[in-house]
Amino acid sequence: MRKFPKVVRLDSSDLQVFPQAAAPGEWAVPGSFAFSGARIEALTGKDRLAFAHGWLGTESFGYAALVEVAEITDGEFFQVVERLARHFVERYRAPGLGEALPAARSEADYAAGLADHKVHQLLALEREEGPKGLVERIRLVRPERADSHAKIWQIVDDDDVGEAGGGGTA
Repeated sequence: MRKFPKVVRLDSSDLQVFPQAAAPGEWAVPGSFAFSGARIEALTGKDRLAFAHGWLGTESFGYAALVEVAEITDGEFFQVVERLARHFVERYRAPGLGEALPAARSEADYAAGLADHKVHQLLALEREEGPKGLVERIRLVRPERADSHAKIWQIVDDDDVGEAGGGGTA
């Protein structure tokens, strides 16, 4: 088995900040190709955020801020390649699947190479326009140590909700 980026959603922010959010659990690629014909300086709002931080889901073709490293079977990997190739034909007018498959395979291989970390590690993407084209940086998201921060949340039973916390009433 190889490793591959998989969409993870820790909160609902992807639903708010991207034009279309990728679904949790779908395989993802960086997807910079989606911006190859765009005037980057003209992108605004949700499109700008998708450009700057969005991983591209390979089923919905929506965006996600974070992916986790997961194991992918060969069959799943080849499904990703085929979906990407079909997307290249349908969305970007590639002449046919025969011509699109090598580009799709290259994108999938690139994504797999980025996932060369421990399973379940979170990855974030930062993308910008540089002097020689698009620049991507993949950042490993490491959780802060729990004991280095003040405790701000407490898990309580439903029966104790009225007794937890400190203080005021609304």
